[in-house]
Amino acid sequence: MIFSELVEDLQAQLKKDLAQIRFLLNKNPAMAYTRIVEIGKEVGKKYSIKLIVNFPKQGKIEEFEKYGKRDLSLIIDYDRKRFPIDREIIKQKAVEMLGEVKTEDAYMYENKEGVRVFTDEWKIDILPHSVHIWTDFDENVTAFCNWLMKNAYEMKKK
Repeated sequence: MIFSELVEDLQAQLKKDLAQIRFLLNKNPAMAYTRIVEIGKEVGKKYSIKLIVNFPKQGKIEEFEKYGKRDLSLIIDYDRKRFPIDREIIKQKAVEMLGEVKTEDAYMYENKEGVRVFTDEWKIDILPHSVHIWTDFDENVTAFCNWLMKNAYEMKKK
C-alpha cells in the first residue's frame, strides 16, 4: 500500500518539523511554505516520485492537523502518456471504492489521456504521469489511491 506508506511518512516528517513551520508562518509565510515543499520533496525522493504538498485556498496552511492528509500532487513519471490499464477500469474502480462520485475523461489531447473523479466538493485528477488529490484522505480515498499506485502506476511497495 504505497500511498498509505507515503502519506504516513510525509505526515511524520511534517509533524517532526511542525514547531519550525509554525514559527516560520508567523515570521515569514513564504519560508514556511518553502520548508513544507522541501519536506514533501525529501519524502517523495524515497519513493522515486515528486511529491508536492498543496494549499489551494487561503488559510489552509494554518490548518496544521491536516498537513499531509489532503491536497497532494504525486508526479510519478513525466514521460508517461498512457495508462497501463484501460481508463474505464479506473472509472469503475473509483465508483466502486468511492461511492457517489462522477467520473469523466480529462486532458484528452496530444495523444494524452486522463480521468477526473469528482463530487461537488472535491476532485482527483488522474493522469498517466501524475495524480492530484484535492480532498481529505479518508479511508475510501486512501484505499482508492493505494489501488491507483499499484494498478495505474505499477508502483511496488518500498
